[in-house]
Amino acid sequence: MSTQFDADEGTRQRILRLIIERGPITSAELAQILVLTAAAVRRHLSQLEDDGEIAEFRGASSRPARRGRPSRRYVATEQGQAAFGDSYGDVAAQALDFIADTLGEAGIRSFVDERVSGLEERYRPAVEAAGANLEMRVGALARVLTQDGYAASVRRGPRGLTLQLCQGHCPIQEIATAYPVLCEAETQAFHRLLDVHVQRLATLAGGEHVCTLTIPLVSRIRGTSTRARGQS
Repeated sequence: MSTQFDADEGTRQRILRLIIERGPITSAELAQILVLTAAAVRRHLSQLEDDGEIAEFRGASSRPARRGRPSRRYVATEQGQAAFGDSYGDVAAQALDFIADTLGEAGIRSFVDERVSGLEERYRPAVEAAGANLEMRVGALARVLTQDGYAASVRRGPRGLTLQLCQGHCPIQEIATAYPVLCEAETQAFHRLLDVHVQRLATLAGGEHVCTLTIPLVSRIRGTSTRARGQS
């Protein structure tokens, strides 16, 4: 009995992780990814909903509309995000509060600059190793972000003119909610790493179900088209 329970729990955790990483997502899409029956996936989704870890997404879809009743799409709740784990927690939040109280805004800015500098230093080798193609570079950035717990993925934006770098989980969400400058600095770091203009559309810290960064596939930076660079 315990073996079956452990297997079910493991499957539910895989489903929750996929919802965090790729949501809003349907049960059919989850079944295809996990190679499970639709009935099995619906059973686990029902349990995750009962546990308060996922909810039906009520926002507008960016996908083409289909005839008939639209499929239910799921996203993780705050409780589901918390179950995924945070690597900083209360201690880091208290440390930043102390810096703010002791050194003021300049102290926070100095801390953020130092953090972002370290992030760029760690991520740049992977991004540069992907070559000049922008989509490959964004994919490489998503992979290293996922390794750091951000559950990142890359999607095509509307009409295929942009890429969307999505972070389904934020290990520092609680801190970023109190100090939005962390999100702003991270956006600028991604701009420098990808060498192209990027724009933050949504953040988990701002109450959305995912952090979304949009990246134009046709842009001008340093006098070079990103599409042309990607094809060179």
